[in-house]
Amino acid sequence: MHELSIALSMIDGVLEHAKKQGDVRVEAVHLKLGAFSGVDKDALEFSYGIACEGTPLEGSRLVIEQVPIVIFCATCNRERALTSPQPLSCPGCHSPALDVRSGRELEITALEISG
Repeated sequence: MHELSIALSMIDGVLEHAKKQGDVRVEAVHLKLGAFSGVDKDALEFSYGIACEGTPLEGSRLVIEQVPIVIFCATCNRERALTSPQPLSCPGCHSPALDVRSGRELEITALEISG
């Protein structure tokens, strides 16, 4: 379960950032998670809760915004959202999707803090 190592790494980064802000408490961590990131949302939420135990982040929330896979189809000359990564092709013309525009995200976008 690599989600636990991802959660531990996120927590290290968040704690480092919070320490630079002074005496603040992190209430929530906001994360963008792409459907193509290879990370299971439920496993990450579970791992985050376990990894926060005994740290200053214990009791904080992990707020996940799921990002769909969006490709650019050169044949149709437009972006298209995919409902599934398989097949990785344009839902309009079925051309192979060679240009993935979003869906690989795994990034912290914001922290909710209180003083």
